[in-house]
Amino acid sequence: MSRAIILAAGRGSRMKEHTKEKPKCLNVLAKDTLLNWQLKSLNKGGIDKVIVVNGYKADLITGDFDTVTNERWSETNMVASLFCVHSDKEDSIISYSDIVYNSKHIENLKNAEGDIIITADLKWKELWELRFENPLDDAETFKSNGNILKHIGGKTNDILEIEAQYMGLLKLTGNGWNKMKEVYHSFSNEVKDKLDMTTMINELLDRNIEVTIVFVEGGWCESDSYSDIEVYEKQMKLNKNWIHDWRK
Repeated sequence: MSRAIILAAGRGSRMKEHTKEKPKCLNVLAKDTLLNWQLKSLNKGGIDKVIVVNGYKADLITGDFDTVTNERWSETNMVASLFCVHSDKEDSIISYSDIVYNSKHIENLKNAEGDIIITADLKWKELWELRFENPLDDAETFKSNGNILKHIGGKTNDILEIEAQYMGLLKLTGNGWNKMKEVYHSFSNEVKDKLDMTTMINELLDRNIEVTIVFVEGGWCESDSYSDIEVYEKQMKLNKNWIHDWRK
């Protein structure tokens, strides 16, 4: 059994006016909301229980799923939202709310061995080149040894330090959940509030807690700003075989 947790508490300020009246996950890409695309992929990937962590304009996030509210959404980051959800012995697939992905990535993540597993895109550069004039302005360092993560989340001007890009999609077994939560609770409240997921993952690595990688080659998108959505819409019209089209 696996459950999915979608982290949708924040406003998504980089969307500017496009989150003035609604949460980020309710923006539309390819004729459906980011949230609905995720729900479709999770369902097709064999996930039958979904929890959405809401916060900003929580009343607008409704559907065939459970919700948990991060009442302090404006003061906290992604990891704090995650631990608003109660722990469970079953596996948890965890997703940022501004990504869309193919159901095969869910299936592969479900079947992967390890307590803490992240997905990472080997074809990241093709996506980042669409989104940014200089991909290295936004891309983060990523180093591995086979399918074991060694480092993530730093800034660099050297593309050789970027083997892939973390997608914002990961899995925790019950044991992995407990390991991450123990590290989380080792910090002060101030640090807890600011923790983003990549920083959390690096903290695990610093404490010799193994993080496994499922590598993918396209089949997903991140909509961090509305210009991302506009770029993807254009690309889908121009290229019917676009490698990052998650719908195939």
